[in-house]
Amino acid sequence: YDNNNAIRTSKYNIFTFLPLNLFEQFRRLANAYFLFLLILQMIPQVSSLSWFTTAVPLAIVLSITAAKDASDDINRHKCDKQVNNREVEVLIDGELKKEKWMDVQVGDIIKLENNEFVTADLLLLSSSEPLNLVYVETPPNNCLDKFKGTLTVNGQAYSLDNDRVLLRGCTLRNTEWCFGLVLFGGPDTKLMQNCGKTVFKRTSIDHLMNILVLAIFGFLATMCAILSICNAIWEANEGSAFTMFLPREPGVSGSLSSFLTFWSYVIVLNTVVPISLYVSVEIIRLGNSFFIDWDRKMYYPKNNTPAQARTTTLNEELGQIKYIFSDKTGTLTQNIMTFNKCSINGKAYGKQVHILKDFLVDFSWNQLADSKFIFHDHSLVETVREGNPEAHAFFRLLALCHTVMPEEKKEGELIYQAQSPDEGALVTAARNFGFVFRSRTPESITVIEMGRKVVYELVAVLDFNNIRKRMSVIVRSPKGKTTLYCKGADTIIYERLHPSCSNLMKVTTDHLNMYAGDGLRTLVLAFKNLEENYMEEWRKRHNEASTAMEGREERLEELYEEIEKDMTLLGATAVEDKLQDGVPQTIEQLAKADIKIWVLTGDKQETAENIGYSCNILREEMNEVFIVAANTAGGVRRELQFIWYIFGCAYVESTVFSLVFLFRHLQAFALEEDLELELLRTVCMCQTVICCRVTPLQKAQVVQLVKKYKQAVTLAIGDGANDVSMIKAAHIGVGISGQEGMQAVLSSDFSFAQFRYLERLLLVHGRWSYLRMCKFLRYFFYKNFTFTFVHFWYAFFCGFSAQTVYDEWFITLYNTVYTSLPVLALSLFDQDVNDRWSFQHPQLYAPGQQNLYFSKKAFVNLTVLSCYSSLVLFFVPWAAIHDTVRDDGKDIADYQSFALFAQTCLLIVVSIQMCLDTYHWTAVNNLFIWGSLAAYFAVTFTMYSNGIFVILPSAFPFVGTERNTLNLPNVWLTIVLTSLLCILPVVAYRFISMQIRPTINDKVRHRARKELPPTPSLRRPVRRVSTRRSGYAFSHSKGYGDLVTSQRFLMMRPVKSQAMQFSHIAPTES
Repeated sequence: YDNNNAIRTSKYNIFTFLPLNLFEQFRRLANAYFLFLLILQMIPQVSSLSWFTTAVPLAIVLSITAAKDASDDINRHKCDKQVNNREVEVLIDGELKKEKWMDVQVGDIIKLENNEFVTADLLLLSSSEPLNLVYVETPPNNCLDKFKGTLTVNGQAYSLDNDRVLLRGCTLRNTEWCFGLVLFGGPDTKLMQNCGKTVFKRTSIDHLMNILVLAIFGFLATMCAILSICNAIWEANEGSAFTMFLPREPGVSGSLSSFLTFWSYVIVLNTVVPISLYVSVEIIRLGNSFFIDWDRKMYYPKNNTPAQARTTTLNEELGQIKYIFSDKTGTLTQNIMTFNKCSINGKAYGKQVHILKDFLVDFSWNQLADSKFIFHDHSLVETVREGNPEAHAFFRLLALCHTVMPEEKKEGELIYQAQSPDEGALVTAARNFGFVFRSRTPESITVIEMGRKVVYELVAVLDFNNIRKRMSVIVRSPKGKTTLYCKGADTIIYERLHPSCSNLMKVTTDHLNMYAGDGLRTLVLAFKNLEENYMEEWRKRHNEASTAMEGREERLEELYEEIEKDMTLLGATAVEDKLQDGVPQTIEQLAKADIKIWVLTGDKQETAENIGYSCNILREEMNEVFIVAANTAGGVRRELQFIWYIFGCAYVESTVFSLVFLFRHLQAFALEEDLELELLRTVCMCQTVICCRVTPLQKAQVVQLVKKYKQAVTLAIGDGANDVSMIKAAHIGVGISGQEGMQAVLSSDFSFAQFRYLERLLLVHGRWSYLRMCKFLRYFFYKNFTFTFVHFWYAFFCGFSAQTVYDEWFITLYNTVYTSLPVLALSLFDQDVNDRWSFQHPQLYAPGQQNLYFSKKAFVNLTVLSCYSSLVLFFVPWAAIHDTVRDDGKDIADYQSFALFAQTCLLIVVSIQMCLDTYHWTAVNNLFIWGSLAAYFAVTFTMYSNGIFVILPSAFPFVGTERNTLNLPNVWLTIVLTSLLCILPVVAYRFISMQIRPTINDKVRHRARKELPPTPSLRRPVRRVSTRRSGYAFSHSKGYGDLVTSQRFLMMRPVKSQAMQFSHIAPTES
């Protein structure tokens, strides 16, 4: 990766994989611990177990983990290769040649075409568009573009700023071609510089396990210390009597023997930290990742995109999400605007869009109509074609009042280059209804009105900004009539209407309420006829204000206010910002699961707020919408404290508040240390938070703020390059593989094509994964603690000599063969209820958020249960065969018989416990449980047979033990008694708990046993009832009225002669 435009997200190469991977694996405390044990087992004076009991499992663990890590990194290499090997046209020796992205160098001039990804950070030289405009999708936020530079050409210096720069990560839209000079490449691009560091993510269960493993180490050391002290006491009091036939080795005193016993018991009791735990965890996570990859219900056939678990170590974390941080454009919405409904002179037009195609309006009468435009109300076409003057004025306004740039590549094939999708939708609507915006010059606008060409003189453009919230144009018709046309937010326009419009305003208001209830973005249209004398005088004052050196903006604003009064209301438009399929329903389901959703977007407040209502993030029943818009640290603090005061009053009055927190500008000081706690305290009391105008870096800072102070799991979801830092910062990063490239997907942990799949990822796969992992850990620690504690009790009967209570081969195979497959089957296939019940009851997700299934408390409980079980498993068999003889009078209480007796009881008890923990039985579960028991008896009879003993007598000393022990009726009776004593308390406790305090899980499982699964519900549009109508939409920044009234866009030049002209980069709304 010596080329400066290559990127790398992989961790290893062929030479560094083995040393780096082993280094990372041995950084795990458990792996380092088992390596230390292996070294101890090489010392004969210490070890009472053979070295292979640790070496074989350790080698298996390291190999499987290494294979998984290699597979993950190979996928990263493939993705990197795919990006780096994309081709782009580079100008070399006067010719355009295809080059790979990774071979592009700083200083190269490259050509981009429509819908291509921007290769690197580029200085825009020229484009196919008027004004050298370039339309890009998902540009990184303005705060990233602190770019200043100077370009010197032929001794003349040109100043450079962000308006001349295209950033890597953008997609070229609605632009045939452009040329750019590479400024920064690869890791030096602003996108990669703001992506944030790649961190190695660990789940909350991983962190808990690390704490528990440390506690287990302390517990292990305590047990070993107790037994070594007991050994010293025993050696002093009893040991001398045994030296006659068990002499000590030369130079070994009682104290040294006690010291060596300590380390011997470290080896014997090491199964409290089972080595197979970690490899089992990796296999479980890998298996659950495959289930996500293979889920056909998360496959998007339109783009042939399946869901993908790109990181296989975070599955159970999906079942514990408390906060979701979402991007807006491309994640919640499609960024496609459609003209759905309108109100003209008090009459509403437009019907629901989910009706049959037979009801679609036929625009074949209009040769210039856009064939892609869809409308569902024939009466509006009839009204327009009948010559209704109000309808004509309505669409004439839409055809004139905008800053859209037209392009006619072929005769009759009009293409509109709109600064924002909503403007394009309105102009296209006018086009289809017979008022076709055809062309513009700085002084005129040409419109085809019902087939007749009309050229309007453009007198003035009163441009949009965030304060005015409206836009006006003043035009003069060929007949000399001067008219002001205005469109904007309803609250703004209503203040400027003539009193005679009061009745019409009431009717239009009802229509606006209806449109707002459907989640549509509304604009109100009005006009005003102007007297020629007044217009002459106003233009003179306008020219003076436009050229004033001081107070220019204030003087212009006064003139705008003056002329935009006493207007006549025409009607209102309703544009739908198309949400992705199923977004409102998904958000509603996630809210029922008590997951808080925050939207972090670069959009302006009104756009984000409107989308919030459309997709059910904001709801009408929410009592207050608080807006923090201060531009100083003190102002932000006062607004936060005021909101906190309102919360306090609501709490005192026992009022139920559903609150939303909107940032108009999330200034950097709101995230500084002295304000961050104030900020977090307030926003975490809100049901929904929408952060507007945030940069990619600020998105990450918001996520990190919640991670830092809230003990909750976070998830970030986005589809664009400007979401990468947020995705990397969250516990879980989800990338949507949509229209904005692969950068978000490359940095994500999970990816799919549609936001709605998040519901299934969390409520089904995430919940099941968490449930399975917690069951696995509880069972695994239970069976291993029980196994180990039996050794502890046996020490009091063997002179604390570190003798093992079980056969060495049983110790070796217990975790790797006899109990490994059943618990893997449980951890891969178990489910409390099926996916339909999971969707029906999102509240089932709550236990994961509260860590109910596996916690420190649960760990202590299972430790107590293990201690009880081990007491039963040791002392009941011991008492049953103590001083007992066979039918032939021979003693059966020898060491080997007791070892076989104890280990058989243990395996049967833990297998029954496994059956109790299994909710969902499959053929695999049955095969593994009964197969493991059968394998135990088959292996035992084989290893204890005469034939094996003859071959390797030292390795298989338990010859004939199984025949002498397992053929006695009292042995099997004791096995049954032991099993009942171990299992009955567990069954009784669970039964009483379900009767007295049933959980939501218990209730739903009870219903699922009695009822059929609920049928999947059809996802229908959610209609909200709302009185709010401020959801109008314009583009992000100040409009381009100054440009369209200037001479600059008439400078049409051949491509080769466009030496060095710079203009604005116009972003589409994102």
